[in-house]
Amino acid sequence: MPLDDILLDCEEHMEKAAEHLRHELRGIRTGRASPALVENIRVEYYGTPTELRSIASISVPEATQLLIKPFSPGDMKAIEKAISDSKVGLTPHSDGKQIRLSLPPMSQETRLRMVNQCKQHGETAKIAIRNARRDGNKLIDTEEKGGIITEDDAKKGREQVQDLTKSYEAKVDEVLEHKRKEVMEV
Repeated sequence: MPLDDILLDCEEHMEKAAEHLRHELRGIRTGRASPALVENIRVEYYGTPTELRSIASISVPEATQLLIKPFSPGDMKAIEKAISDSKVGLTPHSDGKQIRLSLPPMSQETRLRMVNQCKQHGETAKIAIRNARRDGNKLIDTEEKGGIITEDDAKKGREQVQDLTKSYEAKVDEVLEHKRKEVMEV
């Protein structure tokens, strides 16, 4: 495998890790209501776990409230149960046609807990990035031993993989800092 392909593959894995982090952080609560808090909750829908956003519309009528309108009224109980069982920490209030979720004001303690949760997601992303670096370096070593790339190219390739790792870890830190400011905003 040529060095360019190894680097491209490595960068692709690192980008996926960073994108996954962004996706995970969308579901972490800030001071405002966001459909991302509940849209990925799995609801038992005709025996199949289905994302909430697939079976209901989710809107934000007020800054601290979410409104969930199931496409089929028969799904109300299943949606309520899924929200109650999830780790979102919100209590659903149903009027028979729609479900309201009121977000309580966040205390400083809750905000710090959310920031720690963000940091855990960030560390997981960094581990994935470092694993991509390890895999890229292994491939470079294998190709060097096989005589496909020269020793100088292999050294240069390992340096490029390390540069990629540093840049993606910096992106993760940047995303985490942005989310931390968003969560700590009063």
